[in-house]
Amino acid sequence: MTSLLFIPSSRLKRILAAGCSALLFAALAPPLQAATLRMAIQGEPASLAPARVNGTVFDNDVLGDLYEGLVTLDATGRYIPGVASGWQVSDDGRTYTFELREDARWSDGEPVKAVDFVTAFRTALDPKSPSVYASLFYPIEGAQQAARGEVALESIGVSAENEHQLRIELVQPITYLPALLAHIAASPLPTHLIERLGDDWSSIDEIVTNGAFAPRSWVSHDHLSAVKNPYFHAAESVALEGIDYYPMEDPAAGVQRFRAGEFDVVRSFPVGDYPRLAQQLGEQVRLSTELGVYYYALNQRDGQPTSDKRVREALNLAIDREVIADKIMQGTVIPAESFVPPGVDHYQGAQMPGLDAPLDQRQARARTLLSDAGYSASPLVLRLAFNENRTNRSIAIAVAAMWRAIGVETELVNAEASVHFSNLAGGQFGIGRASWIGDYDDADNFLGILQSGNAKNYGGYRDDQFDALLERAAAEQDQQRRAAILQAAEAQALDDYALLPLYFDASRNLVAEGVKGWQDNVLNRHLARWLSLQAQ
Repeated sequence: MTSLLFIPSSRLKRILAAGCSALLFAALAPPLQAATLRMAIQGEPASLAPARVNGTVFDNDVLGDLYEGLVTLDATGRYIPGVASGWQVSDDGRTYTFELREDARWSDGEPVKAVDFVTAFRTALDPKSPSVYASLFYPIEGAQQAARGEVALESIGVSAENEHQLRIELVQPITYLPALLAHIAASPLPTHLIERLGDDWSSIDEIVTNGAFAPRSWVSHDHLSAVKNPYFHAAESVALEGIDYYPMEDPAAGVQRFRAGEFDVVRSFPVGDYPRLAQQLGEQVRLSTELGVYYYALNQRDGQPTSDKRVREALNLAIDREVIADKIMQGTVIPAESFVPPGVDHYQGAQMPGLDAPLDQRQARARTLLSDAGYSASPLVLRLAFNENRTNRSIAIAVAAMWRAIGVETELVNAEASVHFSNLAGGQFGIGRASWIGDYDDADNFLGILQSGNAKNYGGYRDDQFDALLERAAAEQDQQRRAAILQAAEAQALDDYALLPLYFDASRNLVAEGVKGWQDNVLNRHLARWLSLQAQ
């Protein structure tokens, strides 16, 4: 039966008038270009295979455009259906059944099937080469045991009911499962290609992807090109012809090329340049609140000086975070005395002990702690590793000076981003610069990376009480009680001085006037499918 919508004549006149105005505006406005977006990113992706990335912002920048999961993000950072057209949840909240859209296609035209998600989860949890994000999926039935090699991958709670229906079974209900499924690690994998090529499926000459764009060429350390995927289910709404990603580990060089008109978007810029850039570039400079923390990982493995809690406490006490936030970061960030950023939904964070004392008192206690740890006759010598850019180097130099005040000698070690984060993941460092940008708006997303066995737990922090609290929080459905448990877990990690937080970050982007559709959001995720270029 056809349903007719009645519109009063007065309202119809307003609609027609608005429509005429819109047509007039469209006729006068500069035309949109079906062009290629030129984006400077902070480093080169570790891989084009979702399970093989290192977990950096620039991995998300690229793979977020190449793949689409069951759930995706709109321009504002809100979660919306992706490959899934919808889903149902069982009464006990433990079983999700996803209906896949029938028009979802890989860039070779093959349909995206439920089995492609089964392949993805099994690959991410494979104990032979687990994804750095494997722990994100531990709420899935059998996932944690599979990642540890205790059960077969085939036993995890992800199954294809048919070609277009996927079933996910959870250990206990979690309210944020759709947000997890928007993560790049939950992207489908082309089973049909993997069956033919094995691990070679993700080479630039063979790869197919299911997102709005598909990779075309990759010149290492120069640029990666992607073109519009004509088989993408919403291809008609994608304005760009393609994207060229340029790894720019030196943000100053990215700014210079942006000003020369060579880039349309720059995903980071030196924070010290903010006042000048804001004055000169106006609204092209985008500074926005972000759920992110900049910190130093402290290697706690056997034989490392920072395996001693007294050393970790001393190093934390000696840092003047206000100087770093106000002087080096130009007041654009907030000094961090905890790990979970302020503003996380339904959460009030803990605080690291001792940081509320005056700096001279903290320095005196730090010297005593180092002496007690055996560093009185000879100084403590540390290696501080960071991925090379001007801001990271400035912070490292300042931190080394602060540690020098308590008798610590620091050797600065820099490397390109891909090498640096690979070293962190492999535990090949002493103290290492790191950051964490929230994958979803929940305290567990931050605290979870300190859990035993988490691939992002660079320092190797391990505490049974902390792990037990996170497990309790995962099973708790009452938001207030869950928040209290998570706060206790954060307090435990901070009391152990599990890491060295420096500041809570803000997103810093340069966006040319001709780029339309960009919207700042707390996740700092900006899928190119929502962007367009306007002729200048």
